[in-house]
Amino acid sequence: MAARPDQLLRQSLDGRVHARLGHRRRTLQVYREPAGDPGWFGPESITWKVHARLGPMLVGGISALMLQTLHPLVVQGVADHSNYREDPLGRLQRTADFIALTTYGSGALAARAAQEVRTIHGRVRGTTANGQAYRATDPALLTYVHVTEVWSFLRAYQRYSQHPLLASEKNQYLSEVSIVARRLGAVSVPESVDEVRAYLRELRPQLGRGPEAERIVRFLVLPPAGASVLERAAHRTIVEAGIDLLPSFARRELGFLRPVGLRLMAVRPAATVLSQALHWSVGEAPMLREASERARKEVPTS
Repeated sequence: MAARPDQLLRQSLDGRVHARLGHRRRTLQVYREPAGDPGWFGPESITWKVHARLGPMLVGGISALMLQTLHPLVVQGVADHSNYREDPLGRLQRTADFIALTTYGSGALAARAAQEVRTIHGRVRGTTANGQAYRATDPALLTYVHVTEVWSFLRAYQRYSQHPLLASEKNQYLSEVSIVARRLGAVSVPESVDEVRAYLRELRPQLGRGPEAERIVRFLVLPPAGASVLERAAHRTIVEAGIDLLPSFARRELGFLRPVGLRLMAVRPAATVLSQALHWSVGEAPMLREASERARKEVPTS
């Protein structure tokens, strides 16, 4: 039977999106075993729900990266040790892989992914232009990167998922994902909405735009090389939605002085449409399906 036009379009978009994110690089087989293993979170977790929606995750991801550039030690580490300019797609794929493995992988698989990152972090150290030393294993820096990431994921989900979480569910999400930060070496990790807000207020005096932040943000707003017209439009929408998601102080620091009317009347509707289109074409994260089946399987008896 011939496929309907909408099915063909969905298959085409699904292939393009997963190719960009690298989901075909790692076989889904790794998420299927061992039987009965819920991983770090499990099917009933809020984390599985939040991380399954591609549109909000992309918006939250770009917003988190911009917010992270405002920390002078974090941004210097990226500038000195990341190859994001030469291999931006590879960086995106590795980040997406880590999030998928720690979210939907078995307990052992998630632990192995975290240990691999800790090993890499052990080699990332240096000094800023004003002589301040940094190291990626610094618990305070790990906490900042974690908080900016999951806070951005949560806020994007609330805005673009069409199924916003209750207050208790938002706190549950932040409490759940704190395990990832602790496994990487972070300490004093905020585990509720109020704790995150207090943490960001306390850290605000340490944050600001520097030359490296400007260079990285300029790079982030550029569409990928070789992108089609449709991909360029989608990239621009995600970038603008990520900017809109930033705290007001961060938008001011980075020079993104977008009129409120533009953000409300153009950016958010466009990002909502894009998020819905991605969900229509891609659906939930493919790892979610595999992990759900794994968790439901009965543990074989000896």
